[in-house]
Amino acid sequence: MSSITLTNITKYYGDVQVIQTFSEVFSDKEFITLLGPSGCGKTTMLRMIAGFERPTTGEIKIDDKIVSGLDVFVPPNLRNIGMVFQSYAVWPHMNVFNNVAYPLKIQKVAKSEITTRVENILEAVHLSPYISRMPNELSGGQQQRVALARALVSNPRVLLLDEPLSNLDAKLRETMRYEIKDIQKKFGITVVYVTHDQTEAIEMSDRVIVFNRGIVQQVDTPLNIYSHPANEFVADFIGKVSFVHGRASDGYIALDDGQKISCNGRKTGDVIAAVRPESVTVF
Repeated sequence: MSSITLTNITKYYGDVQVIQTFSEVFSDKEFITLLGPSGCGKTTMLRMIAGFERPTTGEIKIDDKIVSGLDVFVPPNLRNIGMVFQSYAVWPHMNVFNNVAYPLKIQKVAKSEITTRVENILEAVHLSPYISRMPNELSGGQQQRVALARALVSNPRVLLLDEPLSNLDAKLRETMRYEIKDIQKKFGITVVYVTHDQTEAIEMSDRVIVFNRGIVQQVDTPLNIYSHPANEFVADFIGKVSFVHGRASDGYIALDDGQKISCNGRKTGDVIAAVRPESVTVF
């Protein structure tokens, strides 16, 4: 499939900077999650990769091809990407087959090949029995699978997902997390996934990029982001945590009330310790 290279990307709306300088490489077949609170810039970053927004500065490559740069801007329909939106965007007047087949019809693919590819992709997302149903006859999870199938049927180089599970109930969100991860492995496709849900990010991702106010706070594996947060914001945003102030020395942190807690860090001096519930032992 494809890698994505972002180099010195920024985004301004007028005088307001919504994405500060960011560079990163998303590897082939990697599952990357852009995580952060509402308004932090993660969807803007996804839309720039898709081609719905143009970076103010910087360059975006998919594989070795520049799709956005100083004098280059490739529109979304020519980037060979698949995208799934929060609202599904399933056309209500088309049945499942025609919804999924639509991108292939636009590309003028032969009818026999359209049928084969649609049937294969519907089998992959467990929708074969529903091929003739209309969207109003499907559950929310089934409609989301239709959107996934439509995004994948053209064999895109990259799959972009913008909070695709936020409209589903809690139990269905959990099921769909595993479905999406399974589909990603089955197709071996590079995925960039936007969410504000920490559980989704931790469970699904190879790496997580944590945003806050347009600034990337940390890029790392889910385990490292949880266990070794880069700052107080990341620690507080990922999981449950309590913060204690003290002074570190010789493997301990002396608290203001005279007690000591052990620590593995090498820092000395005044510190803020992030304490996870599972790290606490009661004597």
